[in-house]
Amino acid sequence: MTDLLFAVLYTVPLVLILYFYLRRHRRREAAHVATWQESLEAGLTESASLHPVIDPKRCLGSRGCVTACPEKAIGIIGGKAQLVNPAHCIGHGACQTACPHDAIQLVFGSEKRGVDIPQVKPNFETNVPGIFIAGELGGMGLIRKAAEQGRQALDSIARLKGGKFPYDVVIVGAGPAGLTATLGAMEKKLRYVTIEQEDSFGGTVYHFPRNKLVMTAPVTLPIVGKMKFGEVSKEKLLEFWQGVVKKTGLRVNFFERMETIKPVSGGFVVKTSKGEYPTRAVLLAIGRRGTPRKLGVPGEEQPKVVYRLIDAEQYRGQQVLVVGGGDAALEAALACADESGTRVTLSYRSEAFGRVKPKNRDRLAAAEKGGRVRVLLKSNVKEIGQKNVVLEQEGKTLQLPNDAVIVCAGGVLPTPFLKEVGILVETKYGTA
Repeated sequence: MTDLLFAVLYTVPLVLILYFYLRRHRRREAAHVATWQESLEAGLTESASLHPVIDPKRCLGSRGCVTACPEKAIGIIGGKAQLVNPAHCIGHGACQTACPHDAIQLVFGSEKRGVDIPQVKPNFETNVPGIFIAGELGGMGLIRKAAEQGRQALDSIARLKGGKFPYDVVIVGAGPAGLTATLGAMEKKLRYVTIEQEDSFGGTVYHFPRNKLVMTAPVTLPIVGKMKFGEVSKEKLLEFWQGVVKKTGLRVNFFERMETIKPVSGGFVVKTSKGEYPTRAVLLAIGRRGTPRKLGVPGEEQPKVVYRLIDAEQYRGQQVLVVGGGDAALEAALACADESGTRVTLSYRSEAFGRVKPKNRDRLAAAEKGGRVRVLLKSNVKEIGQKNVVLEQEGKTLQLPNDAVIVCAGGVLPTPFLKEVGILVETKYGTA
């Protein structure tokens, strides 16, 4: 009787622990299945760039990768890890580091969708001696990694020998990689010039919506030291960089677009929209967004036409046309619609919004139902006038009053330019 009592006393707690563990496990898996189903329905089944591929034969469902992923992009389904929210994956690789069974490999692209990645050596030099690539263009959009690559690439450039030029390096781009490289050039007392085709530094970060949280991690910057950020908003990060510029005297030539890179004996001549720079080396720290894709219609050259939304408040009380069918277009339309007195029309050439987040799709449906956004599917812009726009929808011509046009049609990748310079570009289909 005593033995039976002891058995019951020990067995019951174990059974209860197992019961609550299994119930919690099932709830978690159900949530992961629901997330994956939402991704499937939205057509968001592929990551934008670097992302994990999990080997089911090696994966034992330890959940280390799930815990390590701050974006909650990975879940457990059927006892195996799976990328359940690919659109949220930003390629930092924490999942690979956390996996105790070496079941995760980081790759670019997929079997269906190739990603163009320029070939670079471990020192970030391309196949063209003297031309280096760091940051997003090389496939690394993560802020911390891009900054580290900028610093490492500059270290490699500083070791180059030979060549008598006015400049040691021309740095193209003022995002995290370009700015960090510029600090490195200053620290090593190199003769440098940093050019940026737009009117601000920050690169892709600058184009994020207001108050967007930017996942980053501590990184050591030349001259400045450790940048102690964990999770920070776009505004705070840009404010930090402004402080760095003010403190160090870092110089950037804004509104200066790179046009060509011509090789000369022992170096290059970088021709821009404002001049020419003979240099020993070139560091390309530009984004993959490239040049904004334009509509190619009459009137598009007007100042009222822009290719990104920075601040919706400037459109308060205006008639706004947003063109595009991705998340950027939907978010721009919704942000403008939230402003008092702003009337928004969203034009998209296809018959439905495919690769958009369910949350944005639901918000747009609510805004359309509430009369805050007019959605014109299967429509194309034909002409942009000073006070109106002309669209075509299923054979019918529409003329709408208009004060501003925001085109969110993506960008033209710089692949042709890279090939023209002689840089080898490989299309990755789910390979490292």
